[in-house]
Amino acid sequence: MHVAVIGAYGSAGVAVAERLADHTGPGEVVDRLTMVDDGNPGGGLCILRGCMPSKEVLSAAQHRFQTRHDDRLDGEPPEIDLERVVDRKNEHTADFAAHRRAATDRLAEREGVVFRHDTARFRGPRELELVESGDRIEPDYVVVATGSTVNVPDLPGIDDVPYWTSADVLDATTLPDSGVVMGFGYVGIEMVPYLAEAGVDVTVIEHDTRPLDDAPPGFGDELLSIYREAFDVDIVTETHERRVEGADGGVRLHTDHDGAYGTVEADALFCFTGRRPNVDGLGLDATAVEPEPGWVDATMRATADDSGRTYVVGDANGRDPVLHVAKEQGHVAAENIVADDAGESLTEYDPTPHYVMFAAAATYPYVRVGHTAQTAREAGHETVVVQRRAEDDGVFETKDAPRGLARLIVDRADGTVLGYHGLHYHADVMAKTAQLLVERGADVRTVPDRAYHPTTPEIMDGLFRAASKEL
Repeated sequence: MHVAVIGAYGSAGVAVAERLADHTGPGEVVDRLTMVDDGNPGGGLCILRGCMPSKEVLSAAQHRFQTRHDDRLDGEPPEIDLERVVDRKNEHTADFAAHRRAATDRLAEREGVVFRHDTARFRGPRELELVESGDRIEPDYVVVATGSTVNVPDLPGIDDVPYWTSADVLDATTLPDSGVVMGFGYVGIEMVPYLAEAGVDVTVIEHDTRPLDDAPPGFGDELLSIYREAFDVDIVTETHERRVEGADGGVRLHTDHDGAYGTVEADALFCFTGRRPNVDGLGLDATAVEPEPGWVDATMRATADDSGRTYVVGDANGRDPVLHVAKEQGHVAAENIVADDAGESLTEYDPTPHYVMFAAAATYPYVRVGHTAQTAREAGHETVVVQRRAEDDGVFETKDAPRGLARLIVDRADGTVLGYHGLHYHADVMAKTAQLLVERGADVRTVPDRAYHPTTPEIMDGLFRAASKEL
């Protein structure tokens, strides 16, 4: 069996290759594994343009934010040195990317495994052309792991004005004095505080009443309050973009708020409107595969491929563009290829929802693990839902991070922990505890009520006590 992985430097692609490499070699089920990637430098989206560099720049914003808000400190807060931020970010991401390339090179040293630094295109359902070399290969299975690209909205005038993406912000050593932001999902929520701490006067266009679409309303309301009050960001809610045009060296965005038309003028337009699968140049029209909603099933197979031998993993499938999900999907796809070749049943990927968003310059990150109260009810659970605000635990006051809240969802019948939500200081590091409780089906009444004092997990203890008392 010959398997080709297109996009072998990315998190999903390397996960597939690592798992398949364990089945490659003399006497193994995979005779040949071809890894293909044209990255220059290689390293994958997360390392070069995603979660790693964004956390690097957010750390600078976080330090300034906390210094600026601590009234025990005297004097003006320091300014962010953008050149030093970018230099350090570039140094670190270069090291991370080199590590990823080295891992790929080590895989290619195994018998039966080869890496091709090239661009792959489909020339038929089971035929790939390596564009630079002109070589053609005919693998039995193809795994597409080409990641995602910036999603630019179909907005009148967008092609006639310059706009900034998150990648532009991550590389910027100078920033405009003012900006209007389209897109207030993962990218916007993380990038906006960085812009604000770097001195940009920011206006955000939010389509809904509040951000954090999948969260209970109180979390979106809390985030709005933090951004408006602590970062001085102007967030215009229930408003849609109509068109954009150049204006006096900057941009003018025309908006619609429930039929009331308005404009926002700024020096720059920031396009944080998410990402979409990066499959445009793959030549999928030469196959039966069609990249449309639902085109990849839970086994990671492309549904329109009658042969069942095309798998799509990570951001490329558009199912759930999150780093750890990409890796897990890669592992599932690799195991399913081996199983399919052996005529065995395939495994479906059904993960526990687990998201971390580094909101408020990572000072007040948002976390969701498992169910919301609504999804728990839809799944047939009768629930107990308890909530606690950070300000009710003195430890957050002593750490000068008193904003935010947390919520716990448990099953009323047996106390099983179903979900956790946090928008507060250190919520990101509590996500692992919540994951263990949810995935192991822990009874909240058996969880030790003993966080070492004074530590921020006390907020979870308060939730455990409240839920146990109600049960």
